[in-house]
Amino acid sequence: MHTAILTFDGFNELDSLIALGVLNRIKRPGWRVTLAAPTARVTSMNGVTLEATATLEDAAQADAVLVGSGIRTREVVADAALMARLALDPARQLIGAQCSGTLVLARLGLLGTVPACTDLTTKPWVQEAGVRVLDQPFFADGNVATAGGCLASPYLAAWLIARSEGIAAARDALHYVAPVGEKDDYVARALAAVAPYLPAATTPA
Repeated sequence: MHTAILTFDGFNELDSLIALGVLNRIKRPGWRVTLAAPTARVTSMNGVTLEATATLEDAAQADAVLVGSGIRTREVVADAALMARLALDPARQLIGAQCSGTLVLARLGLLGTVPACTDLTTKPWVQEAGVRVLDQPFFADGNVATAGGCLASPYLAAWLIARSEGIAAARDALHYVAPVGEKDDYVARALAAVAPYLPAATTPA
């Protein structure tokens, strides 16, 4: 299972790196999480430079793709050559996006008439792209999920883990990263946001 987290220049560290950390709570052969970028190195909105561990072309072949946000997302979606490299396919991939990453999915035509979540800054841009924006942290329809707010990244990670490994694995991953003394409440709240959008076979009993 390869999950690629799309990470562009100006990326939000909370989106890419929290998702990376939660997803890597899964320890099994073949489970792999990469940061996929258009260049060998990308620098965050706060000046943190990372080396990519996958390319955008690798992401096109991944089993799952998460699209993080950042301060240069409108430049990303305006770059036709860059967007052409994002060959994402919800028929064979689990695809999630957070905050301005939702704008990327909208411009790729992956949302259609399905509503989506995003952050308050990106909301008008997503609406301009013809997508109805929901006032909630998480929403999924089939193999496509969106989240709104920097700290909603664990919700995307939990959805992806639940879809791939089952709800118990998602619960365990969330429990590990949750604040001490609040673990049960945190996990319950996160799963309450995600569970309504999981296939029946993966929802909690």
